[in-house]
Amino acid sequence: MKDLLLITPPFTQLNTPYPATAYIKGFLNTKNISSFQADLGIEVILELFSKNGISNIFNKEIEISDISENSQRIFSLRDEYIKTIDQVISFLQCKIPTLARQICSMNFLPEASRFNQLDDMEFAFGNMGLQDKAKHLATLYLEDLSDYIVENIDPDFGFSRYAERLGKSANSFDELYAKIIGNETFIDKITLKVLNEKLASAQPKLVCFSVPFPGNLYSAFRCAKFIKENYPHIKTAMGGGFPNTELREVKDQRVFEFFDFITLDDGELPIELLYENICHSEQSEESQFKRTFLIENEKVTYKNNSSRHDYKQADIGTPDYSDLLLDQYISVIEIANPMHSLWSDGRWNKLTMAHGCYWGKCTFCDISLDYIKIYEPVSAKILVDRMEEMIRTTGETGFHFVDEAAPPALMREVALEILRRNLVVTWWTNIRFEKSFTRDLCFLLKLSGCVAVSGGLEVASDRLLKLIDKGISVEQVAKVTRNFTEAGIMIHAYLMYGYPTQTVQETVDSLEMVRQLFEMGILQSGFWHQFAMTAHSPVGLNPEEFGVTPIKQEIYFANNDVDFTDRTGINHGKFSLGLKKSLFNYMHGINFELPLQEWFDFKIPRTTVHPDYIHDALLENDDFTFKGNSKIIFLAKNVIAENRIKTKKKYNYTYTKITVHLKTNIITADFDELHGAWLIKIFSEYSVENMKKPTLQQLKSDFEENFENFELFWFSKPMQQLKENGVILSL
Repeated sequence: MKDLLLITPPFTQLNTPYPATAYIKGFLNTKNISSFQADLGIEVILELFSKNGISNIFNKEIEISDISENSQRIFSLRDEYIKTIDQVISFLQCKIPTLARQICSMNFLPEASRFNQLDDMEFAFGNMGLQDKAKHLATLYLEDLSDYIVENIDPDFGFSRYAERLGKSANSFDELYAKIIGNETFIDKITLKVLNEKLASAQPKLVCFSVPFPGNLYSAFRCAKFIKENYPHIKTAMGGGFPNTELREVKDQRVFEFFDFITLDDGELPIELLYENICHSEQSEESQFKRTFLIENEKVTYKNNSSRHDYKQADIGTPDYSDLLLDQYISVIEIANPMHSLWSDGRWNKLTMAHGCYWGKCTFCDISLDYIKIYEPVSAKILVDRMEEMIRTTGETGFHFVDEAAPPALMREVALEILRRNLVVTWWTNIRFEKSFTRDLCFLLKLSGCVAVSGGLEVASDRLLKLIDKGISVEQVAKVTRNFTEAGIMIHAYLMYGYPTQTVQETVDSLEMVRQLFEMGILQSGFWHQFAMTAHSPVGLNPEEFGVTPIKQEIYFANNDVDFTDRTGINHGKFSLGLKKSLFNYMHGINFELPLQEWFDFKIPRTTVHPDYIHDALLENDDFTFKGNSKIIFLAKNVIAENRIKTKKKYNYTYTKITVHLKTNIITADFDELHGAWLIKIFSEYSVENMKKPTLQQLKSDFEENFENFELFWFSKPMQQLKENGVILSL
């Protein structure tokens, strides 16, 4: 028996759990509150995509003449799908890697329309990328089955969302309510079967649903309805990303036919108080709540009567992934792009370096809400302690830091802490493309295990970036992405079109900027999305300042995306297909030479961006800039120093030959004997294990106690060799 059951409803990710319940369970552990967690999404997927599940799908009666040719083909090959499905799922769970050879034979999986868009396999994966190639083919196979399900079984199905349209901008609860009280769908039946097993096993007093996205909302309500009808003594609560952004003004009492409570923002204290109210109510005369909606006196009431403060990030514990079926998640590769695949391939432990956003100014972002507004970093030591604990409990060494934008200074300290502890980890995160990401910092991050970053380039226009208050320029983004790429770290860019006052010319010029970034090889992946005005962003709060007029609607349920008219009158939606087609090609490294007009079926203006704009932006060199406050890090562990004698113009003189053995090469540099001895001393005093890091100015002072002209030494050819190869980093 558990006091709390924490549930993520279908669907989020196939390859790794959404972390919200793991975060909450980790916190509850610090309070000795017993809980159980479940990701219904992966369990429903595994029930659905099994021999029994696929058989049930094909047993549903259909009129063969009324369905598409694609569905007819899939139905005709149903025995092949039923025969292969269990093997394919086991392969995607990394349980039978030998099946890759069968899959790649191209005569094992049944193929329908998804295979018509098959990439050039040799180009995409090379001759030996067998596992990834097979994952890609198996993903297409599953997507064919998904197409069949959507057309013939359940039009709301999606691998990472379910009935998403019902949750998007649902100002009224009417349509969603009608669906909830209506007949159960094919997917519902599987979901509720799994839910009932969890309820019977855990026997909770409170079930907390984490609803991160609109695509989880309907299933959460359907599950809550089942609980109310079959386990009326159990209380239900909803929290997570969707209510935090969309349900801050909920008024419709019908919502509370299914949920007793809706909590907002950080969930730790609100859930602790709910636990105390439900499980230990006799201890308190008046129930205390933190940012919680409920029904009181037959009205929807917002209660925030607790004087207790939210917990500091250092005190919320380590995310706990126990109870979740970590070995049963499936890795898929939708697009043959190594950066893009990170979201769907491989199991990642999720952590957060800092609560909120250290920048917190972007005008399209919900910066008025606490999850962005309240910035609180976690110390590097605590973060790496949590990493080590999660490695012990999950067996996984891959980490995805799910920050709004990871702070560069903290990333540096985390990287150094990882190196000090000799940890072998693989990690990636979201960043802001700011100038702090120098060549040296990127190199340090790579050494610590960073393989990729994602960040917002957004509109790729300096005028609009200034209007967004992004604090970056396209030229700066180019330099940062160059630094990451040269360090061997992949980059994904979030791209936006249709920002208020954006002209057609600016959209075309933004595409040209993106084309050049890909052509230069300093951007590996991206995704275009159309600007959406949210109620809690500066644009949504002050629309007249940005040239847009909101379309007012009465709010009874969700309020986030706000319909509006733009004074430009441009139909930005018509650019969607062309932008996505071009990006798909650029991500595959092809068709850079095509005129931009080729991607659109309507007339667009010629770009005004110089064809070498990005190339020229990268020419500036900062290697010979003296920055006295820079922290200097010495990464040389395997250093051999020996004094040698050289004859020059009949005179012998002694010099020091320093040899550094790096993992992939050997660096040698010759120094004057005394300078060499000083440098070896500095290597020893300030090794990476040493918490103390000198500034460049401190090194200069130390050097000039014995020698002259530090700058001449620091920028000498031998020192440049050491710096260029990452032996000495200036951060």
